[in-house]
Amino acid sequence: MNERLKILQEKIKATIGLLKIDDLKNKMEQLSGQMNAPDFWSNREDAQTISADYEEIKKEVERWQDIKKRADDLFELAETEDEGLAPAIAKQTEALEKEYADYEFLTLLNGPYDASGAVVAIHAGSGGTEAQDWAEMLTRMILRFSEKMNWRTRVIDESRGAEAGYKSIMFEVKGRYAFGYLKSEHGVHRLVRISPFDAEKMRHTSFALVEVLPELPDKSAIEIDPKDLRVDTFMSGGHGGQSVNTTYSAVRIVHIPTGISVSCQNERSQQQNKETAMKVLRAKLFRLEEEKRAQERSELRGEYKSAEWGNQIRSYVLHPYHLVKDHRTDYESTDPEGVLEGKLLPLSEAYLKWIKT
Repeated sequence: MNERLKILQEKIKATIGLLKIDDLKNKMEQLSGQMNAPDFWSNREDAQTISADYEEIKKEVERWQDIKKRADDLFELAETEDEGLAPAIAKQTEALEKEYADYEFLTLLNGPYDASGAVVAIHAGSGGTEAQDWAEMLTRMILRFSEKMNWRTRVIDESRGAEAGYKSIMFEVKGRYAFGYLKSEHGVHRLVRISPFDAEKMRHTSFALVEVLPELPDKSAIEIDPKDLRVDTFMSGGHGGQSVNTTYSAVRIVHIPTGISVSCQNERSQQQNKETAMKVLRAKLFRLEEEKRAQERSELRGEYKSAEWGNQIRSYVLHPYHLVKDHRTDYESTDPEGVLEGKLLPLSEAYLKWIKT
């Protein structure tokens, strides 16, 4: 029993090091200092974000401090070699090992931005109302998953379809490990179903592209030359303050060398829309660089597939049978309705294990 507990202690210690829990403690102290500042609530939105970050980090630190203390206490108890305590110690050790196995999964989220928030953009493929409705279903799926994970979401930009759904929508997801978990959704998603918009009840196939971008720190390595940008302003049609639909507060930024275009219209002012659009543009350029590096590493083996039409990462079949299949990991679920209601954790975990192999 002592040897079993010793191994568990060593695993917990190693994981605490991998997750840089000491760095998180320092981050907690830094955030605590900001929260104690006299003018902390002068900017309510920033204050709420800082408070939420503090609570999430505190929860993670306390989780690992607690499991380490319980393992240490159990080991100390086992050292007494009291045979009468052996059954209770064995039972508690087994429970602690199971709890640690659940926590250990976080070691897969060790990418440079895995602990960060995310920006998600969803674009309907060709097919009009069918594809636009599919884009809305995917939006709902990811928002439901975010809700289950206690992450905060906010729409940045949207273009609604004429009859239903979205031509495109972009929203941010604020929460610890949001990007790490959601990066499994980046790519083309394919839906097969009986169309609710077809009077003849024919089977249709729809596609939508999901982009998942990391929320980069303000001082990121992505440098953008202002000369490479074209900035357009237009009348906002989204939600916001009193100036919506009365001033040219919406912003579109085009990065001329790559042709990447980012729009933002849901902030209250043109300046805020521009700042948000620039943040998303940096994230898109970061993703582009990452995909180039992935292609360079894998093209000789023919493994690399970009997020383009025809390269779907996942299929959702609602007719003639029920199945969700991820084409990268081969993970399958016969509960597509559950997946579309936000049960994405098994798919995300399968993807994280797959990319580490």
